[in-house]
Amino acid sequence: MFELKPLDHGAIPAALEKAQHYRLLNEPREAESICLDILLLEPDNEDALVTLLLSLTDQFERRLKDAFVQARETVIRLNSAYDQAYYGGLVFERRAKVHLERGGPGSGHVSYDWFRRAMESYQEAIRIDDSAVDPILRWNTCARTIMQHPELEEEPESRREHLLDASPPSLES
Repeated sequence: MFELKPLDHGAIPAALEKAQHYRLLNEPREAESICLDILLLEPDNEDALVTLLLSLTDQFERRLKDAFVQARETVIRLNSAYDQAYYGGLVFERRAKVHLERGGPGSGHVSYDWFRRAMESYQEAIRIDDSAVDPILRWNTCARTIMQHPELEEEPESRREHLLDASPPSLES
């Protein structure tokens, strides 16, 4: 359909700065596009991967399913185990917040589960680098959010078992 116009290698620093600027302007699709242009030239550019990842999570409210899958795929492209754990936690945390804000039946259980996954990822980042401050701060934020919202709770085991054991209704009834 269209042939994309390639960036010059020398334009990457300015393009990355623009992508970060567009994120601050709450224009994550533009930031995403710029990061994809950078990654066409430098597939392992960590700054572009992180900015892409963050711009995808900025879009969770509007397009959760696709942006979440893309964000998870981007996390595994990061070079260090620490970054994969930390940014993986961020992806889970931001998904939890979307479910919390949307509300609805069962959203407290769903949101709780995503917050717990985020906390597990942050805990892994702390295990990898016990001097890192960011995963501690993020873990504490998740914990406080759970404590401040009584609707955020683990789905009772009996309810999970009931859902798993439920057989479909018979067509003969």
